[in-house]
Amino acid sequence: MTRQTYFIADLHLSENRPDISAAFFDFLNTHILNKDVDALYILGDFFEVWVGDDYITELSADVAKHLSAVNDGGTPVYFIHGNRDFIMRKQYADMAAMTLLDEQTVIDLYGTPTVILHGDEMCTQDTEYQKFRKKSRGWWWPKLMLAMPLWYRKKIARNAREKSKLSQADKPIEILDVVDEAVLATFAKHNVTNMIHGHTHRPNVHTYKVNEQTLTRTVLGDWYTQGSYLVVTPKSQELISTPFA
Repeated sequence: MTRQTYFIADLHLSENRPDISAAFFDFLNTHILNKDVDALYILGDFFEVWVGDDYITELSADVAKHLSAVNDGGTPVYFIHGNRDFIMRKQYADMAAMTLLDEQTVIDLYGTPTVILHGDEMCTQDTEYQKFRKKSRGWWWPKLMLAMPLWYRKKIARNAREKSKLSQADKPIEILDVVDEAVLATFAKHNVTNMIHGHTHRPNVHTYKVNEQTLTRTVLGDWYTQGSYLVVTPKSQELISTPFA
């Protein structure tokens, strides 16, 4: 049987969208669970919002149960934080049998060194967001937030989401996309020719020519209206979108 590795991002799981969680569980049952799959990588914004590992909902518990079953079936699950769930910690990762990875991680993808990331750090034209990102990824801000009462963290999360929606509505789409200079700098930083990321919700495969080398950047799709995933084998890779029923 052909070896396979799967990549997903930007599911934005929430109680308000049971269709997305249903599609995700169907994806696991159809493609991952008890199949010959080498790994499942989740590249951020898995949940719509995450206020701390001490707040476990019926949905997050159900997700953890399904992912644990995947791991028990022989497929390891790896997680990279996104801009919605960057405050997730080891407590929930252990509950879901996921391994937390650094925000930029190089993996050996069937002989091809590949950098995987959520991708928001490459949207450098969005200076307002980058200021927040720098603060929120520091050592003190997450520690301070997690020390706050749960009700207060929920309030902050609601306010942040509303502010983000208003901010994005006023910005051209180009501002919210990655910048080529940042992309090429990331390739150079890790000395790789292959990259996989999410965040922008603009699934596509981009190529660049640099010093007679071809660099390939694959962007994963979101799950607002379809199940979107990348499947990679030793000989191929394919971006797939399956509309919700």
